[in-house]
Amino acid sequence: MNKAIKPSPGETAILQVLWEAQPRSVKDIHEALSQTRSVGYTTTLKQIQRMFEKGLVTRERGEGKSYDYSAAVGEADTKARLFDRFVSTAFEGSVPDLVMHALGRDGASSDDIEKIREFLDSLDPESE
Repeated sequence: MNKAIKPSPGETAILQVLWEAQPRSVKDIHEALSQTRSVGYTTTLKQIQRMFEKGLVTRERGEGKSYDYSAAVGEADTKARLFDRFVSTAFEGSVPDLVMHALGRDGASSDDIEKIREFLDSLDPESE
C-alpha cells in the first residue's frame, strides 16, 4: 500500500465510516453515508472498489458473494496528510494565514481565544 496516497473527499467520507466501525459491508457503508449525503449504492460500491485497488481499504469475504471492508490507512496519519495538503494549497503553506482566516470568519469567543493562548503558551518554551 502506498502511504503517500491522499484520499479524495468521497474516499475520506468512506474511511470516516470505516474508522468508526469495521469491517463493514458495502451496504452498511452506503447506509452510513446516506445519512449525511445523497449517494447511489453503485457509486459507493465503485468508490470502494477503487479504494481497494489503491490500497486504501482491505477486504475479506462476507456473507454470500459480498465482501467486508476495513480501512488500510490510519486515521491520524491520513488526516495529517489531508491537513498538510489543505494548508499547502489553500494557504500557500502558511499556518498563520490559516489561523487568522479561521479566527476572523466566525469571530472567536473570549473563551476560544483564552484556550488558544493557553495552547500557544504550552508550545513556547520561553513562556514558562
